[in-house]
Amino acid sequence: MFYICSNQNKGAYTMSYQPQFPGMFDPDNGAVPAHAEDSARDARAALPPTEKQMHYATSLSLKTGAPVPKRALTDRAALSEWIDAHKPKPVDGPFSQYPSSKQVAFAERIARLKRRDIPQECFRDKTMMSRWIDGNKPR
Repeated sequence: MFYICSNQNKGAYTMSYQPQFPGMFDPDNGAVPAHAEDSARDARAALPPTEKQMHYATSLSLKTGAPVPKRALTDRAALSEWIDAHKPKPVDGPFSQYPSSKQVAFAERIARLKRRDIPQECFRDKTMMSRWIDGNKPR
């Protein structure tokens, strides 16, 4: 079957072939949605944990003394939830806004390469240090 499609702006006509397949996407014929929420959840639940997840969970278990549940050892999503529940909380206090030692070391390397000084206020605020690093990274 051919359809004539008109383009109103230019007055041109084009022809395209659009085949008809009645009933092809009928659930009675075995068709299933491509992105069903249940199938995505089942597929994610069926995945085994990654090697990095297992190493991190083992180290957390040793530090906190909390055993890793058996279900979490076979399910990526369950292990991720366990890790989120047991990982250390971010530090609050007067030094929580200071840049990390790794951030400062990286900034100092960049400063040496570019022969520039890091502004002193960057050493008191991790957001400012991050912006300075982003603006001065070698490209």
